[in-house]
Amino acid sequence: MDYPELPGPAFLFDLDGTLIDSVYQHVIAWRSALSHLGIDLSVWRIHRRIGMSGGLFVSALLRETGLSLTRSQIDELQQAHADAYTEQLDSVRPLPGAADLLAEL
Repeated sequence: MDYPELPGPAFLFDLDGTLIDSVYQHVIAWRSALSHLGIDLSVWRIHRRIGMSGGLFVSALLRETGLSLTRSQIDELQQAHADAYTEQLDSVRPLPGAADLLAEL
């Protein structure tokens, strides 16, 4: 596959956990979303999966726990996570040095 030439240097960053400190907000949001569906999962089991996309997270969760969810329940779970995470946005902070790095770039 051919890619177009970029006009200059380019940088690609993954925001969560790279530029912003949001790991625990995601853990809390996933725990809340799972609880919404009646799934009680230990925080450490959620924490070790943070960094995965929502789809990969749910797939890994289903494999690990043996749970079976319908497509509708999966969609509901992911929406509940997004809603719970959004409620915590005011507590998300840049990681040390992130603002300086972006300013320099």
